[in-house]
Amino acid sequence: MTAGIEPIVGRYLRLALDGRPTRLYFEEAGQGIPLVCLHTAGADGRQFRHLMCDEEITRDFRVIAFDLPWHGKSTPPAGFHVEDYKLTTAAYTQAIRGFCQALDLQRPVVMGCSMGGRIVLHLAAAHGPEFGAVIGLEAADHQQPWYDTAWLNRADVNGGELAAALVSGLVAPQGPDEFRWETLWSYMQSGPGVFQGDLHFYRADSDYRDRVGRIDTQVCPVYLLTGEYDFSCEPADTLRTAERIAGAEAVIMRELGHFPMSENPAQFRRYVLPVLNKIKAKREADAKS
Repeated sequence: MTAGIEPIVGRYLRLALDGRPTRLYFEEAGQGIPLVCLHTAGADGRQFRHLMCDEEITRDFRVIAFDLPWHGKSTPPAGFHVEDYKLTTAAYTQAIRGFCQALDLQRPVVMGCSMGGRIVLHLAAAHGPEFGAVIGLEAADHQQPWYDTAWLNRADVNGGELAAALVSGLVAPQGPDEFRWETLWSYMQSGPGVFQGDLHFYRADSDYRDRVGRIDTQVCPVYLLTGEYDFSCEPADTLRTAERIAGAEAVIMRELGHFPMSENPAQFRRYVLPVLNKIKAKREADAKS
């Protein structure tokens, strides 16, 4: 490897969330259409670093990934040590909309993975006119939990290693070993109780089966991309969800699992580039009309 500086720039944003001062860390690269990327449960925005270093993408898209409060480099709110972290639809939505508004992003595209893929369905249903499109990676309107969260925050268990072990089987076998372990590393570094708190949202506060049918894809296009090896959000879950959203496009990605953007970046770009090109073409057509 030769020495070189990557194009990614990291900064902190101060804003109020739920009436509390909050310090969010975000990274970005590129210019053009804002593409806000939402990380998976228990992880952080590093999962999208490969997109930010892809010149073909950053030529037309300003790729931005922020760490939710409690995650990555974002600071937990004051007093976090005397409360239990539990992510909810309301808090998640406020964080995303507040971030986009604070950066004055005009109809950004929002792409989220796993729990990020779940919340973009709510964004499209409840706040569609604010967004140029949503891309749900490993996304569905509901899934039955397959895991036991009680083990994720115990004094006698290494929570980071357990979290990584829990999700390790969700990486497709074709993924390069280097990127498999990089994906798992972010789980090993997660703060105590954070993964468990995220899964509260996923298990208890994000059943969107009653609302996805209200999404107007003429206002906010919906693209769903799911890896064929994902047994957390199975391809059938994604296809079922797409059938409930008139005009939604769904693709099952070969040789990919639950973390496509980080576990196998080269394979993922084969699927995400056509979607981004469609979004770009629509944005250009709308500007001319």
